[in-house]
Amino acid sequence: MIDPKVLVIIPAFNEEKSIAGVIREVKGNCKADILVVDDGSTDSTAQVALKEGVKVVSLPFNLGIGGAVQTGYIYANENNYDIAVQVDGDGQHDPSYLDELVAPILNEKYDMVIGSRYVQETSYKSTLSRRVGMVFFSWLLYFLTGKRIKDTTSGFRAVNRKIIRYFSSSYPTDYPEVDVIVRLFRKNCTILEVPVEMKERQGGKSSITPLKSIYYLIKVSLALLINILRSRGAL
Repeated sequence: MIDPKVLVIIPAFNEEKSIAGVIREVKGNCKADILVVDDGSTDSTAQVALKEGVKVVSLPFNLGIGGAVQTGYIYANENNYDIAVQVDGDGQHDPSYLDELVAPILNEKYDMVIGSRYVQETSYKSTLSRRVGMVFFSWLLYFLTGKRIKDTTSGFRAVNRKIIRYFSSSYPTDYPEVDVIVRLFRKNCTILEVPVEMKERQGGKSSITPLKSIYYLIKVSLALLINILRSRGAL
């Protein structure tokens, strides 16, 4: 069997303190190629990544997580990768789980595999607002698709060639994690959650404040409902 081409996509915005460690951990846990998508950082994220010997795409300005991740998928599609894995640049995702994410895709059983904090008990501790959001989105997803995903906002994901092609041409620009799950289920794609431990941020700080969490919940919910109604011809 020919070894599959695997690309690890690391979207990063002002992660100069953590990006080198993330790259080294990925290298230590798999033989995949690595692409850092520097999302218009104002610090030395791109320069630090380049010193680690990986490919870097520097966006001219900050597009947000959706634009940065799609840039990675466009690169993966144009370079004929079989599997792409998203790993955040802040050091929260543990690359020691990369094999667990990739294996179900290699077995041709699943189109996407999500590294989940909630399919079984882990040491991860989230804020109350995040827990409320997780439960809400899990139930909203079930309402819209009849499918259950517990960690709907995890950005630690692996996808196969079919999804790479789709994401390279269609990917939500803002708060994309929940939206893409709904889209994939409606396309009859298969999705698996595998349990992972996640770590504290290795640098920088989260852009999701309690106020933004409420905004996120409302905006994503409305976007999902509008898209569903449009697809059914109700709008």
